[in-house]
Amino acid sequence: MIGPTEPPLVSETATTPVPFLVPGPSSSPGSAGQTAPGALLVLADGTVLRGLACGARGTAIGEVVFNTGMTGYQEVMTDPSYAGQLVTFTYPELGNTGVNPQDLEANRPHVRGLITRRLSPVASNWRATEDLERWLQRHGVVGIRDVDTRALVRHLREGGSINGAISSEGLSPAVLLQRVRSAPSMAGLNLAATVSTGESYSWSRLCEAEFDQRLQAQPERPYRVVAVDFGIKRAILERLVAHGCEVTVVPADASLEEVLQHQPEGVFLSNGPGDPAAVSEGIALAGQLLNQPDLPLFGICLGHQILGLALGGRTFKLEYGHRGLNHPCGSPGQVEITSQNHGFALAADSLPAGQVRITHHNLNDRTVAALSLLDQPAFGVQYHPEASPGPHDSDHHFGRFVGLMAERR
Repeated sequence: MIGPTEPPLVSETATTPVPFLVPGPSSSPGSAGQTAPGALLVLADGTVLRGLACGARGTAIGEVVFNTGMTGYQEVMTDPSYAGQLVTFTYPELGNTGVNPQDLEANRPHVRGLITRRLSPVASNWRATEDLERWLQRHGVVGIRDVDTRALVRHLREGGSINGAISSEGLSPAVLLQRVRSAPSMAGLNLAATVSTGESYSWSRLCEAEFDQRLQAQPERPYRVVAVDFGIKRAILERLVAHGCEVTVVPADASLEEVLQHQPEGVFLSNGPGDPAAVSEGIALAGQLLNQPDLPLFGICLGHQILGLALGGRTFKLEYGHRGLNHPCGSPGQVEITSQNHGFALAADSLPAGQVRITHHNLNDRTVAALSLLDQPAFGVQYHPEASPGPHDSDHHFGRFVGLMAERR
């Protein structure tokens, strides 16, 4: 139910009061049978949603975004690219398949908070080792359930992604609103530095779930790849291995000398959170790598944006971002259904025309979805070809990267 049931908060920039959104019952059993306490979601424009607490008890402040995927909530919540965000799931129920160690994209959740319509009290899947509620509590992830996520998503689509706070500590809407408005905007934040590895390590493992290994190539001598970790997903490392690579992962602030000491046959620029323009060390490194003769470069998501910035392009913040599993991206004669998670994009008119070719567009809004250099073995894709979760249409990009290394070898 949506409607002004009491005097609403007023946004500093609003000309009319923003109504409270009051969905859901006043109480209902949690996964362990207890009655859940109330919780609030307060947005920076003064909008308040009332629901019930789930996960850990506390207060979490971050950018409120939404993901339209029908599956893969565990992969989403452990993806480092969601650092600093309160994620709204548009699918009306989470938790029905529980959680398991094979579907983790990192060792812990990186979302700052969870927003859902309903949290299933029962995990019904043969792979589950824990239910979602207890997993959230164990990792300290604050959540709110029994809210009208449909109304919230419509609000975000109309007004754009916005900072907000989830709280189950009994704080008033006015106190939470003050805290939210004091929080920094996502624009300008270098969050890659907060999620990157602290030291280099090697990766040569395939996906633990044999049914999802999707092997593509196993050369007699694996290709040496250095992956710059801006918030890398485990599935990306697994896909590189499945395509015949052995990977050395280095921190986001690695120098050119640190990269080259591993004698890479190719360098990968990873996904990650935050504003790409703020990742100054990564942009500088990408520029230096472009000056290495014939060294293949491949960037995904944030790495794709960093590659574009190193070429002299610029990025801009999307109104509400692209987060989901069914985004169509196209090149002449080909359409891929893709998995996406980003809040920024490269400005097409900022890329050097004589040096870069835009190979794919997002077919929903015509933003840059992939680029390729005309005279160097370097390319980037804005979406996620590792498809974890998501369709497997774009796995061929890993094969293309391996092909560039094979030509150089």
